[in-house]
Amino acid sequence: MKPIKFLATTILSLGIVMSSLDCFACAACGCSLSSEAATGYSTTTGWSVSLQYDYINQNQLRTGTGSVSSPQVAAINDAGGSQEVEHGTINRYITLGLGYTPSADWNLKLLFPFIDRSHTTYGQATSDQLTPDQISGASVSSLGDIKFITSYQGLLSNHNLGIQLGVKLPTGAYGGPNASGTGIAGRNPVNFTSGPNTGDLLDTSLQAGTGSTDLIAGAYYNNKVSQNFRAFVNFQFQAAVKQELNQPGEEYRPGNQEALSFGIRYEANPRIVPQLQVNINHRSQDLGTLADTPNSAGTAAYLSPGLSISILKDVQIYGFGQLPIYSKLDGYQLFPHVTGSVGLAYAF
Repeated sequence: MKPIKFLATTILSLGIVMSSLDCFACAACGCSLSSEAATGYSTTTGWSVSLQYDYINQNQLRTGTGSVSSPQVAAINDAGGSQEVEHGTINRYITLGLGYTPSADWNLKLLFPFIDRSHTTYGQATSDQLTPDQISGASVSSLGDIKFITSYQGLLSNHNLGIQLGVKLPTGAYGGPNASGTGIAGRNPVNFTSGPNTGDLLDTSLQAGTGSTDLIAGAYYNNKVSQNFRAFVNFQFQAAVKQELNQPGEEYRPGNQEALSFGIRYEANPRIVPQLQVNINHRSQDLGTLADTPNSAGTAAYLSPGLSISILKDVQIYGFGQLPIYSKLDGYQLFPHVTGSVGLAYAF
């Protein structure tokens, strides 16, 4: 049963790594939760498996540090501008994690995300077109981009300082219109299926994958600060190093992403662990002719209370809410009021 116990812990850890840096639907939406901290950093050898569900409902338009109404954005088009007036995006991420720890020093993880996303927009509507019949809708439901992450935590004798190196592969569907506008670039991109934009391709940044191979680097540290409290800090950086969408007029490179999490766990009862995280996520601008560059960068910070429970000897569950406490977004972007994550992990 020892490998099963480890697998559970690793699965939860995988879910955290995945959610912290795989957010394509907005610049800095609420997907920076540290799942590894949620379940506790493990050094137990063996196998693990985990499942995490993240729900992110982006239902408010924001620009800079404040909110903005749809008519205010549509007024840009009234004045002769060209600005999309987005209506809403609901993201549901289901991430399966598989992990193996050959020794207390090393941890290997595979993350398989399934993306379920619905997106609605008014397109480049004017203020007199903001009516239900002007809304176009598209749905994404498929495998996303798989990640492989290696962690080394043998730098200190108590194994509480670790470094991470990983890769994200372009396994998810991706793409957009070709350079002439008469065909498709990429692999199986989704179309709008309702409204005035029916048949048009969904934005490249909203597809299940990015079409890029990314490198991931990170580090984490956790330590007791008193008899019952343990603090942690976790940082990850992700950047695309190769793009499949690289032909003239068909380029797309997702922006670099940085995620910083820190917080504290109350461990007086090792079976029920309340905790509080602060999660900060930053994304730089997407680049290329298929990118919505002016509306693709930003920084957001979240306060994330949560709880992890050991329901059996080898099984953990956890749940978190993320409450935005700060955002500064370029252009006009959809943003969530609150997000939620739940997870299950089994080690053996």
